[in-house]
Amino acid sequence: MTRLLIISFSNLSTDARLLRQIDAFSDSYELITAGWGPAPAGATHHIVLPQPPSGRSRQLRMLIESLLLRLRAYRLIHATSPLHRAARQALRGVQADIVLANDIDAAPLAYQIAPARRVHVDLHEYFPGLHDDNPCWARLRGPYNAWLVRRFAAPAASTTTVAEEIAERYRALGLSSGVVVNASRLRDLPVRPVSQPIRLVHSGAALQGRHLETMIEAVGMSTADIEFTLHLMPNDPAYIDRLRARAREIGPRIRVLPPVPHAELVDTLATHDVGIHILPATSTNNRLALPNKFFDFIQARLGVIVGPTPAMAGLVERHGFGEVASGFTAEDVARALDSLTPAKVAEWKERADRAADYLSSERQIEGWTDAIARLRS
Repeated sequence: MTRLLIISFSNLSTDARLLRQIDAFSDSYELITAGWGPAPAGATHHIVLPQPPSGRSRQLRMLIESLLLRLRAYRLIHATSPLHRAARQALRGVQADIVLANDIDAAPLAYQIAPARRVHVDLHEYFPGLHDDNPCWARLRGPYNAWLVRRFAAPAASTTTVAEEIAERYRALGLSSGVVVNASRLRDLPVRPVSQPIRLVHSGAALQGRHLETMIEAVGMSTADIEFTLHLMPNDPAYIDRLRARAREIGPRIRVLPPVPHAELVDTLATHDVGIHILPATSTNNRLALPNKFFDFIQARLGVIVGPTPAMAGLVERHGFGEVASGFTAEDVARALDSLTPAKVAEWKERADRAADYLSSERQIEGWTDAIARLRS
C-alpha cells in the first residue's frame, strides 16, 4: 500500500482541515501523520513534532530573525530555524512515497523525504498577506513569506488553497493551485423552525484583529427580536473578558460562552437560526477569507450574515441563504439585523439545506484525492 505522510505544524486532533485530509486518505493509503499533539484517529503511525520555542528562547529567536529579515538573509533565516531543525530531526529516517505538507511552514520538510514530483502542498492561507495590516510585518515578513512560497511551494508537483481568490493571488508567485474550500462533511440534519426570538450564533477564535465586538455592538443597536451567542476559543482571555463585560452592559440577549468540541459543533450550531461572521478587511488575508465556520453554518442549516468579504459574499449571493451587510461597521451590521423576519430566515434555512450537498467536504475533497492519486503514477 502507498505510504502517505501528512505534515503540519498544528494539533492534528483539533485541526478541522487536517482531520478532513486524514479522513479522506486513511482507507486508501498507509497513513503517517506528523504534527503536534496526540495521534489522530485514522493514522497508521504518528510522529510528534516539536513545539515552537517559548520564553527567552523565543524572544532571542525573534531578535535574530528581525535582524536577518532586515538584511533579507532569507536562506539563513530558514536554515537556522530551531523549529525546522528539530522537526527535521524528528522526521529523520521516515519513509513515504508521497508527502502532503500543510501550510508553507511545513513545505520545506517534505523535500527531505520525497522528491518534488511526489509532494503536494496545501496552502491554507495567502501567506504574503497574512498580517499586512501591520506596516512593519508587511515590509519585513511579507516578502519573506513570498520567498518561502516561491522556494518551497512552487517546486511541488501540485498545490491547493482554500479559495479561488487566494489561488488567483498565488498565480503571481508561480503557482497553479487547485481549490479545496474548508467545507464540513455532509450532515443529514432537518431544517428546524425559526425560533422566537431569532437565535444568532458565532463560533471561532477570540482574536482582537477580528473585531468581534462589532457583532456585539450591532446586536445592541438592533431593534429586531434577536438573541446572540458567541462560542469562543480561549486565544486571548483578556479580550474575552472585555467582550463578556460589554455583553453584560448591553443585556441578557448576548452570551459569550466557551468553545464547543469540534465533533459537537454543527449539532450545537443547528439549535440556532442564523450564523454571523463579520470579518473586517483589515488585511489581504481577511479580504480573501473563506473560513471553516461559514461551511459549518451551512451544514447546520442556518441562514448566514456576512460582511462584504468577496469569497463569502459571493457564495451567499449565489445560493441565496443569507444577507451581505453593506459594510463592516456595527451600524452596517445592525441594518442587516433589523431586516430579519421569521419568514426571511426560514427561506434562508431552506436554501442552506439545498446547498449543503454541493458545499460539503465529500464534494470538495476530490481536489486533494485527485491530486494525490496523480502523484502515485
